Amino acid sequence: MKRANIYKNTLLALTVTGVVFTSCKNKPKQVADVSVKEEVVKNKQPNIVLLFVDDYGWSDIGYRNQTFTTPNLDKFKKESLDFNRAYIPTPTCSPSRLSLLTGKEAIRLGMPRHISLDKNNPNAEYNLWPTDPVQMPSRNYLPLKEITYAERLKELGYYNMFIGKWHLGHPGRYPKDQGFDAEYGTTNAGHPKSYYYPFFKAEDDPRGFLKSGVKEGDYLTDVLTDGAVNFIKDYNKEKPFMLSFWYYSVHGPSIGRKDLLKKYQDAGLKGKYAHHAAMVEAMDESVGRVRKALEDKGIADNTVIIVLSDQGGAYTNAPLSGGKKGGNTLGEGGARVPLLINYPGVTTANTETNVPVQSIDIYPTLIEIASGKKCEDTQINGVSLLPILKGETLEKRNLYFFRSYEDQYAAVMAGDFKLIKYHSGTYHLFNVAKDISEQDDLMGKGLQIEDELKNDLANWEKEAVPVYTK
Repeated sequence: MKRANIYKNTLLALTVTGVVFTSCKNKPKQVADVSVKEEVVKNKQPNIVLLFVDDYGWSDIGYRNQTFTTPNLDKFKKESLDFNRAYIPTPTCSPSRLSLLTGKEAIRLGMPRHISLDKNNPNAEYNLWPTDPVQMPSRNYLPLKEITYAERLKELGYYNMFIGKWHLGHPGRYPKDQGFDAEYGTTNAGHPKSYYYPFFKAEDDPRGFLKSGVKEGDYLTDVLTDGAVNFIKDYNKEKPFMLSFWYYSVHGPSIGRKDLLKKYQDAGLKGKYAHHAAMVEAMDESVGRVRKALEDKGIADNTVIIVLSDQGGAYTNAPLSGGKKGGNTLGEGGARVPLLINYPGVTTANTETNVPVQSIDIYPTLIEIASGKKCEDTQINGVSLLPILKGETLEKRNLYFFRSYEDQYAAVMAGDFKLIKYHSGTYHLFNVAKDISEQDDLMGKGLQIEDELKNDLANWEKEAVPVYTK
């Protein structure tokens, strides 16, 4: 496929998609009120709750690492299907959200980095990154023409509620502009200035979240969880709902809830890492509160719950190598994330899968859960996970990764093997099933898979990565 020039505003593929799927973009009237007096009924279509945690490392969960106290996630794991090898195609804030919403590899839309606005040019379509060796432009927003899972679920009769961190554009490009019926806690910020009130700078709060009744002493994760719990408790529409709760936590600044912090300090955790552990526990409490609200409402047996992170953690991700920072974000510690799914009557409790999957697979999975039919959307790169949820498997495929911050920039995964590529010409090859810490580099050892993955990655780059002209 001929690569498109998107620096001058468009991708050919997007233009075609916009024609084929225009019906998906007929956005209905936004409805913020969820208190309309309608009879609550047991829907055949399940409700869906997506809990999307920020910077939550694969290892930062109690059943993998006793440093952390996560009783609610530990319990949820015992009741769910745990994806041991779930990945983010572009592991960083904004691109991970783009991929989750659209089912597309973010680089295909020209977003290899997080949104970074220039205050002197806030409407700029692209940004540059000082340390990027190739100075690749990156989009500053999700184009409105893109089809989101919220828009597709709306077509299927769902009410869409959004809570929390957006980081895909400013007003005019907010959740309610992309298919969601209502939003709460959404700001321009990629992270709060503090997890204690007032949370955000006033200029980053155009929707007035700071004037919504929050007050001194409030902790952001708890406030947003209150919003989620109240939404579930008060929801009385006849149609099913999808609640997208996208946490700001556990992204920095690492500021643990005061009542939880001391026990981690007493346990010997130092500095910000103790705060991080307290933040993880507060997030875990949030998961428990949301689940209890579903149970109290009497709808837990007809609600799918998905827990996912947007990228690896900012601290140690041992035994995985790499992480959010440090130049090895495409290592397992940066790209591999927690993913647990509970689909009542479909998933088997306390089961695991080692099939490699990516966050782009959530979009078609949601469509198939909501419609009861195969997802026929042709503009996406992901595949439905429903076969795995049913105890079956997926056809073998390659998974691709791309970022543009530093020397390390691309990777491809085929089964147990992962090839990582650098602008400087370096490659690394690992069998991540046998070598989870990526310490035994297999490059140059005569494996046939080396040349196959080099060719696969080169061909994918030619097909997927935009060409920019100035």
